[in-house]
Amino acid sequence: MLKAVVTDVDGTITDSRRRISTAAIECIRTLVDGGIEVVIASGNTVCFMDGLCKMIGTNGTIIGENGGVYRRTFDGTLRIAGDQTVCREAFDTLAAHFSEQSVTLELYSPDYRFADVAFARNVDPDEVREVVREHRHPVRVLDTGFAIHLQALGVNKGTALSELVGLMGLAPAEVMAVGDSENDIEMIRTAGIGVAVANSTGATRAAADYVSEKKYGDGFVEAVKMYYADFCSR
Repeated sequence: MLKAVVTDVDGTITDSRRRISTAAIECIRTLVDGGIEVVIASGNTVCFMDGLCKMIGTNGTIIGENGGVYRRTFDGTLRIAGDQTVCREAFDTLAAHFSEQSVTLELYSPDYRFADVAFARNVDPDEVREVVREHRHPVRVLDTGFAIHLQALGVNKGTALSELVGLMGLAPAEVMAVGDSENDIEMIRTAGIGVAVANSTGATRAAADYVSEKKYGDGFVEAVKMYYADFCSR
């Protein structure tokens, strides 16, 4: 039996313009009110996600920084899984490389990140991967479509979910995960039911148990209605 939902934010419970889907939020609140815990999973910072959880109405259980951090409820201890030191070293290498092309890399929220490094998507992600491939401390390069992230190897939303469900007293098989991007693939594979909304990348769709017919937040609602019919009327 499914007892929790973990969902990505951008592209999953938003629309194409990154506006939060009101239908998705109503659906989440119905789940929460029915005793189904909803976990917000994102590449965003903890402070951003705290505000989002408050506004949506969840209990603050999160996976942040693409799995680099996670926490059980607002009152829980923030667990840091990633190693930001290696990410910063890789970023310095990238900054030096692109400066030779007269390109400056813009860090996103450097004072509020604990595990990864994120910067503006004003360079080719494939070139970023090529530059860091030979770095003395290899890192993973994630292109979310909104930013480029550097993450320690072996850290992702799936590994965070595996740890987090233990704190929730659940098993991965009791969770449905919904996403749209490459940084959601491991999370989708880890969960008992993995869902890709219709606007997902091809690799994300291939990893999912179910691909919604609808896009963005409407696709999230579609999946919840399918697997949690008792909580969201058809």
